[in-house]
Amino acid sequence: MSLGSTATRSVPVADTAGLARTDVTGEPIAHAIAPRRRRGVAAAMALAVSVAMTPDVSGAATQQELEARVDSLAEQLKAVQAELAELKRQQADSAQAADAQAAPEAHPPVARNQSALPGPANESALPAPAAQGAAGITPAAAAGTGQGGGPSFFGYGELNYSRPREDAAATQADLARFVLGTGYRFDEKTRFVSELELEHAVASSSDPGEIEVEQAYIERDLASGVFARAGLILIPSGTLNENHEPTRYYGVFRNFVETAIIPSTWREGGVALQGNTEGGLRWDVGLTTGFDLSKWDATSTEGQESPLGSIHQELALAKARDLSGFAALNYSAIPGLRAGASVFTGGASQGQPGLPSASITLWEGHARWAPGAWDLAGLYARGHISGTQEINTTLVGNPTLIPQSFFGWYLQAAYRVFDNDRTSLTPFLRYERFNTAASFADIAPGLTPAVQPDHKVWTAGLNWMFAPGVVLKLDYLDFQNTADGDRFDIGLGYQF
Repeated sequence: MSLGSTATRSVPVADTAGLARTDVTGEPIAHAIAPRRRRGVAAAMALAVSVAMTPDVSGAATQQELEARVDSLAEQLKAVQAELAELKRQQADSAQAADAQAAPEAHPPVARNQSALPGPANESALPAPAAQGAAGITPAAAAGTGQGGGPSFFGYGELNYSRPREDAAATQADLARFVLGTGYRFDEKTRFVSELELEHAVASSSDPGEIEVEQAYIERDLASGVFARAGLILIPSGTLNENHEPTRYYGVFRNFVETAIIPSTWREGGVALQGNTEGGLRWDVGLTTGFDLSKWDATSTEGQESPLGSIHQELALAKARDLSGFAALNYSAIPGLRAGASVFTGGASQGQPGLPSASITLWEGHARWAPGAWDLAGLYARGHISGTQEINTTLVGNPTLIPQSFFGWYLQAAYRVFDNDRTSLTPFLRYERFNTAASFADIAPGLTPAVQPDHKVWTAGLNWMFAPGVVLKLDYLDFQNTADGDRFDIGLGYQF
């Protein structure tokens, strides 16, 4: 069993009374556009005044002469008015261009009511304000600059180096993830968010990489603090699933509990609602696709590494006869504290011939507290699969039968020894205990698989945020059950 390394700049535009509006170069528009036209207008106005005030040196003017002068002045006035109208139009065009340049640039990662590691500009170690929208990316950030303003772009990635202590020949370097996201705002209430991910640098029939859509959904504001989503969405389970960018968690690789037990990054197709109250409570409910037990491969070890990860569907021609539902609550009204829980449950047989009725339930609870320079966190997750007795009877003799239950938990402590506006250094220590096959439904004497001991892992390391959005990570993993998994890791992560 391998449980190791899987894993605008805005331009100021003055717009206040008494100040000249500026263009994208900072020059006042009134001094930057059409200087020749302004000189022409001034000359025309001077000529009109001069003609009007010129005395009649030849004596009293005739009626015809007076009418001719009036007509001439009227024509000159029309020309002046036309010049002024053209100047106003050019000023309006330049103002719109400056506003477009000054619009906030898309920037993904302030997660909505989700934990973020301490980083540049002394940003909080805990949730962003509850006024943000759904699923880990703020609406304004992911959705672009407004209707007709074009799409916005964001992304993240990670490069890893892993050296096992007992097997140096198995040392690997990997471009683990390369992700590009796109957002678009259709109007002030409707947005689109998507992420496209390439894993392990190359994807082909003979290479280990994958190309996958990680998110693709439409989000709509329904009321103050209430949002609806439809599409491929992240499940609000645990602390990592909605905040999986490498700058947002400690360690080179994602922790075991939130990958082996909670199958991060976990997404399903469906519809969901999210609400944020003024009292600091965020709630989520949704109806989505679920798991497919017909995908279980009893001949491989994939189910031992992550029971749910081996049978998730990722909205790829997903079987949807048996739908699932989820609910989650997160509380963050107390500064520095975030606590919550979630549950996901639904059928998993999908009406497949020869597959008896079965269902899957996964629940978890988590808390994170950041007093001062400390960042303390803990999580417990447990899953259950019903109906496995009858299924496993047909799988006897294979190495990997379907577990009836699985669980995991961790405790983590980190301390920022250095933190300024642009850099931070944070050592951390994490202890994890988990079991991907904690129990099996009884089949018959001698046929029920034996339960394996829990995995116990210490991880010690540090995160060095040496530039805004860029982190260098070092860690060492010590497996208590066996030395086979012990390893040293180096990682470089970024997000923009």
